[in-house]
Formats: sequence, C-alpha cells, structure tokens
Amino acid sequence: MTDESLQALGRRALEIERDALTALIDRIDPAFAAACHVLLGCKARVVVTGMGKSGHIGSKIAATLASTGTPAFYVHPGEASHGDLGMITRDDVVLAMSNSGETAEILTLLPLLKRMRVPLVAMTGRPTSTLARTADVHLDVSVALEACPLNLAPTASTTATLAMGDALAVALLDARGFKPEDFALSHPGGTLGRRLLLKVADVMHTGDRLPRVHADTPLRDALLVMTRKGLGMTVVVDDDDRVEGLFTDGDLRRVLDQGHDVRTVSLGTVMTPGGKRIAADALAAEAVARMEEHKITALMVVDDQHRLQGIVHMHELLRAGVV
Repeated sequence: MTDESLQALGRRALEIERDALTALIDRIDPAFAAACHVLLGCKARVVVTGMGKSGHIGSKIAATLASTGTPAFYVHPGEASHGDLGMITRDDVVLAMSNSGETAEILTLLPLLKRMRVPLVAMTGRPTSTLARTADVHLDVSVALEACPLNLAPTASTTATLAMGDALAVALLDARGFKPEDFALSHPGGTLGRRLLLKVADVMHTGDRLPRVHADTPLRDALLVMTRKGLGMTVVVDDDDRVEGLFTDGDLRRVLDQGHDVRTVSLGTVMTPGGKRIAADALAAEAVARMEEHKITALMVVDDQHRLQGIVHMHELLRAGVV
C-alpha cells in the first residue's frame, strides 16, 4: 500500500470516531442526569464491569472515577460468577458496559444483582437489549459504524463508551466539589501531587544548615559562614532570631564595586534590609512563584514573629520536582 492510502485509512478511522463522539452530545439527556444521581447516591463504591474490549474500557473508567472523587473498581464479569461477586455489596452501584447488551457473562450476573437490589447503570449500543432493559438507567453509546474497515473490531464503539465514562466522571467530579488538592491526594507520586501537597517545611534548610549572623558581624566573617553553608547567602538576625535582613552573593559584588573593606565593614552596614520571606506551611509551589516573580533563588522561612525557621532554595525545589 502507498503512503497516501495508509494516511487515508487513518484519517477515515479518526473521522468515523469523531462522528461517533459528536453523536453522543445529544445523548447527554435526562438519562445521563439520572445515571449521575444514581452514582452520586452510592454509599460505597461503583463496581465497573465489562467483557473483552469493553472490560478494558471499563477498567479505565473505574480508574478515572476513583481518581476524581468517586470510589470505584473494576470486576471481571467472568470471575464475578466464580466468586468475585462477593466483592459487591448492597451499598454499591454497578456500572456495566456491553456493546451488544447481550454479553453472556454479564447477563448471568443480572438476577443476582436484582436479588441484592444493587442499582445498575448500563452502557450499551442497543437500547432494546436485555442489559439495557434490565438496567435502572441505560446510556445509549451506539455508533453508526466501527472505524474498522470490516465494521467488526470494536473501535468507534469503545471510543464512545470511554467518552461517556469520562462525561460521567467529570459531571460527578464537579457535583462533588472536587478540588485540585483532592486530586493531588490520590496522585501523590505525580507532578501535580508534588506541586499541591509539598509544603515549604518539607524542603527547607533548617538547624545547623542555616547561615545566620548578627548585624555587627564583620563582613569577612559573614563570608566564611556563607561559604560553609553553601546557599549563596546569609540571614542577618537579632538576639531573638528575628530577621533583620540578608546578604547575598549579589550584595557582595555591590560592596566590592563600592570599594568597601571586607575586613572591617560590618554586615549591618551593607546588608539588604528586610528580604523576601515565606511561611513554613505555605505550598512549595507558592515559593517557586515568588522566586520567579522577584527573580531570586531563595526565600527566608519565618514564623508569625518573623523569627527565622529555615531557607528554601530553588535547588531543593528542583530536586523535589516542584519546578
């Protein structure tokens, strides 16, 4: 086959799937809202099930629900009839998917689910199918044509089912008032989790690692402290450890340009008064934003009495994956 014919086949597949998704928009109707209410009313977990390709889609939908505030897990319908049905409780809701609506492994479960009075939401491509008619709520995910040239392999139909699952998850997410912080709690290993969960206190330098001197310290001695601590700065504090200012590598260049004698001048004379600060319980992402705003690489961490608690440096934020 030529490159052009291969490209044409690929475009046709995407066009068919696009049309299938477009057709779904009109099916976001009262039945969709009813399905959302059933899922919102679930006291325990949403149990997602499907066979074959529908099972793979179901597994992904369960994962999306679980990560967006709706506790959910996937159960294989074949395994369910051989013991795994015990995972389902009366407080659960079952979300079943089958393009034909006649998948034997799922139909086997229906009498048992009805006996347990477990609410059933179904997604099928045939509104007149057994599964559709048995369900408490049915969502129509039928497609006019599969993207497969033989119109056999589940392609557009699985895409439509996946998209309807995403629509449910997003509607539920918003209805529950789900926030980015909630998302981060279920994704602590991801970049978003690190950005939303990591606090300044988790990455700041503390204790003996802090470069701190008094205002009457000779600049020469302060430079030795800066060199030992390796942060490119030192904090100037009073006897109660309250921050009075700071001195950085940039300040040193300014001092040299002005011709000060580093052996005799005191730090209080050449320090930068005040300095940028942040609280220990602030998000590390906020520290990054402040550093970028002020074009600096470190912030002093202080308590509500302006006593020095630590220093947060851009290097540590980079290592933590916040940046």
